[in-house]
Amino acid sequence: MKIVIDGRMSQESGIGRYIRNLLNQLAIIDKKNEYLVLLTKESINKTALGNNFKRILADFKWYGISEQFKLPKLLNDLKSDLVHFPHFNVPLLFSGRFVVTIHDLIHQHFQMRRATTLTPLLYKFKQFGYKKVFKNGISKPQKILVPSDYVKELLIDDWQVNDEKIVVTHEAVDDRITEIAGKINQKEISQVMQKFNINPPFIFYVGNAHPHKNVEGLIKAFISLRKQYQYLTLVLSGNDHYFWQKIKHQFQQKSIIFTGLISDKELVALYKSAKCFVMPSFEEGFGIPILEAMVCECPVVSSQGGALKEVGGDACLYFDPTSKEDIKEKIMLVLTNDGIEKDLIKKGQMRSKKFSWEKLAKQTMEVYQDAGSFGA
Repeated sequence: MKIVIDGRMSQESGIGRYIRNLLNQLAIIDKKNEYLVLLTKESINKTALGNNFKRILADFKWYGISEQFKLPKLLNDLKSDLVHFPHFNVPLLFSGRFVVTIHDLIHQHFQMRRATTLTPLLYKFKQFGYKKVFKNGISKPQKILVPSDYVKELLIDDWQVNDEKIVVTHEAVDDRITEIAGKINQKEISQVMQKFNINPPFIFYVGNAHPHKNVEGLIKAFISLRKQYQYLTLVLSGNDHYFWQKIKHQFQQKSIIFTGLISDKELVALYKSAKCFVMPSFEEGFGIPILEAMVCECPVVSSQGGALKEVGGDACLYFDPTSKEDIKEKIMLVLTNDGIEKDLIKKGQMRSKKFSWEKLAKQTMEVYQDAGSFGA
């Protein structure tokens, strides 16, 4: 088959990581199908591809007008058997066969005004457009890929999608993170600690600071915790955008360190040095940082929201993300009990091995074969 994959977001975080790992694994396991990968000017020379993969310039910004009008024309010209949209933003005018990946429904559950920089009118217009495009994206595909049973159930319950149309493909940890975790030495870890002026012990969070991530809840629990543990530090990492700026302005304390965007090596060093990694989200469609922490032998204390229990299994301590006291108490258990800490590390190592990008790619290939079959 000739399969088009929309890779325009391949250099972004989150969805970009999904695209990059899918492309890498497909290049290893599939030598038969022909792949055309749509890329922007910024990503066209940065995205590694296999021999049966061809780069196609599609310099249309996602969520924009050109995506709705110019992208369908390009796709029609390519005359593919199947298109894979790795996000819900399928052009309304596209009428070909396609599969779509729906990563979560967080935008629908957290439509709060404080989560945007837009004016009220523009915000309402954006929400109207989002709903229209999302409905189109889940009503017309041959198959829908989701990262968890949690997202599958939401599509069935909230949007009445036929469960036979949905395929769960669990995500995993980047091979590069696993590789670094196995090679990094204490000297390299110490250099990272010095760079950010971090003095252990500390608890760690990495990700964005959108409202559903509940970073404020984590900080408030930490401030309460620090009354008993005055030596403790909170290290927060993530791309320094609008929402991080708001939080930095709100919480100006010496015991909280904001690192900004970090490299993979720095990420591994922080996981390996932290007393625990905390995932405070109200909702997640999956939760890769939980698995990253496990690979790096870092105990995980996590919210029970969304798909996080599905990902973490018995290898995490879980809390109610709406309860500052519960967050605090679960972190304290790791800080004060070596037995719990060691048990979480051991279980985490086993749990993380249950997930792989190779498995995801093989499942995705099967979906391509099924969805691309003529007359299906």
